[in-house]
Amino acid sequence: MDELTQAALAEKARLQQQFDPRHHEANYLQPASPASPSSSRSNTVPVAGEHPDDASSSFMDRGATPPPYSGPTGPAPKRDPDPPSRGPPRYPGLPALDYRLYSPALFELSADSVAIRSSAPHWSSSTAALVDLIRAQSTVPPKPQIHISGKRARLDFDVKLNLMSLLVPEDPRRRMDYIRCASTEPSAGEGGLEAWAARFVADGSSVKSFVLERAVANLDTGWLEGQIRSMVAATGYKGNVTVSFPVTHAKVVVQSPDRVNKFFTSMTTLFAGKARYEVVKAVWPFATARAGEPERQFAVQSEERWWREWKDPIKYAISTKRQGWVTNEDKLEGIMEGRAKQVGIIDWGEY
Repeated sequence: MDELTQAALAEKARLQQQFDPRHHEANYLQPASPASPSSSRSNTVPVAGEHPDDASSSFMDRGATPPPYSGPTGPAPKRDPDPPSRGPPRYPGLPALDYRLYSPALFELSADSVAIRSSAPHWSSSTAALVDLIRAQSTVPPKPQIHISGKRARLDFDVKLNLMSLLVPEDPRRRMDYIRCASTEPSAGEGGLEAWAARFVADGSSVKSFVLERAVANLDTGWLEGQIRSMVAATGYKGNVTVSFPVTHAKVVVQSPDRVNKFFTSMTTLFAGKARYEVVKAVWPFATARAGEPERQFAVQSEERWWREWKDPIKYAISTKRQGWVTNEDKLEGIMEGRAKQVGIIDWGEY
């Protein structure tokens, strides 16, 4: 046996002794002295299922590089479940409202999204149930909008904006909404809603309805329309501009049960009339008073401040001939990128 083979066998024996568990146990039980040569060697443990010879080769290949981190071997710590939420769900960026009230059970939303209707019998037969329904539905506002369109031989632009957030302050203590009943009999004072609900339930008419109207008060739509028309004119547009302020989700209608079918009910209403109780209104003020009146305060912000924040996003949307909503994303891009700053006279093409 030559010297090279003897040296290889000696190194193999040394490595086998190094990875022998009994050798490691002895090292753990007997601390090495500073002069011991084994104190300068690493106590590397082979990977489970790996042969010692393979481990020695891997050890020599890695040299002094530490093994890769594999994470904890125990189970992940258990996280406490989120506590159950109390009250209606909240949606960041939206007014704090119970949005479930816009689509209650047994109600249908009209095609134009203006009213929800129900002919469930218990609303027409129980005063307490009807009062609870009306009070709950009065706690959410309607959805006022601005609708701006420009048309020549074709539709050039058609944009909409949602103004509902201007009715709901972040601080619930600053809300201004209230319920108002008609001033005729029964009295609209204390117990007015209950008295009207009792009268509706007791009414023996075959076709009857009880209506809650949600209304927006003290918003200066005339001033806003003037600002919008001036802005559109500044772009060089000479088509027909329409500015309107529709309000959706504005009515809650309880109808008497449809005992036969809708066609028969419609014919009965045509010839015999219909008892309509349009006597309750949930008022959602934009401000405490009309424009120009002294000490006017706002639920959220004034018309002037709103216009300063939104005129550039509206102008950019119109300049790009959009047909759709103008949202907070447009406002954010206007603030970050200043898109509307370069919008001047627009080439609207042939008239």
